[in-house]
Amino acid sequence: MPEPLSSALVEFRALRFGYGARVILDGVSLSIPRGKVTALMGASGGGKTTILRLIGGQYRAQQGELRLYGEDGFQDVGRLDAAALYAARRRMGMLFQFGALFPDMDLFDNVAFPLREHTDLPESLIRDIVLMKLNAVGLRGARALMPSQVSGGMARRAALARAIALDPELVMYDEPLTGLDPISTGTAAQLIRQLNDAMGLTSIFVSHELEQTFTIADHVVILANGRVATEGTPEHVRQSTDPLVKQYVNALADGPVRFHYPGPSLEQDYGSAPDVPQRKERVH
Repeated sequence: MPEPLSSALVEFRALRFGYGARVILDGVSLSIPRGKVTALMGASGGGKTTILRLIGGQYRAQQGELRLYGEDGFQDVGRLDAAALYAARRRMGMLFQFGALFPDMDLFDNVAFPLREHTDLPESLIRDIVLMKLNAVGLRGARALMPSQVSGGMARRAALARAIALDPELVMYDEPLTGLDPISTGTAAQLIRQLNDAMGLTSIFVSHELEQTFTIADHVVILANGRVATEGTPEHVRQSTDPLVKQYVNALADGPVRFHYPGPSLEQDYGSAPDVPQRKERVH
């Protein structure tokens, strides 16, 4: 009998990764559910983008496994040879921070690029696919514009059209909502949700936009101190009693995440605590 379809598309098993002596992910175990929108959240430097790079095979885990489900069951991405890794990447789409469009190509050619690079399709069929993808993000009429001629929100949507050009199973988004105006933020968030459902995708996105993220995500993972602080539905995460999660979700200034980077005391640096200048009263 064939193996039943896994409910998870990606699994992390006790995965450890760092840069030199600096540990970023310390024994992380989590599952990315198939067909769902999963948000990776947490304070800056917590390893969210690193997770995307590990899934794409740009980085390899130092310990543990990162398993991607395919036709033959789960495979450890860190142990794939070059040919198998390229095959796995063809099942993925990636939307980089701020879009990362090729500046010397118009929007049409940006979206056509992966089709020309990875397939032998005739130009007539590539044209139809590109226009279909641009239409899905509302930019079919902007096909001839250069990236410098469109707004940040439009550039992000064009990059999304490029990310789905090869009809991937998995689409990863690195801060797709950052730096956009409220209208563009809402549009981008709804596109992630709509495309995930319409195309049967599995989506993973890194985000700091709490309101929009909790509106569209099925599954939220909060990373902190190299580990998973909590995960679950948006409502489950909102109700978490973990002090760090509460601080993050409620945008509190005071909590486990401190304003000051750890360092010597004021006494050690100055010999004694520096005097704070007192405001003088103005004489009229």
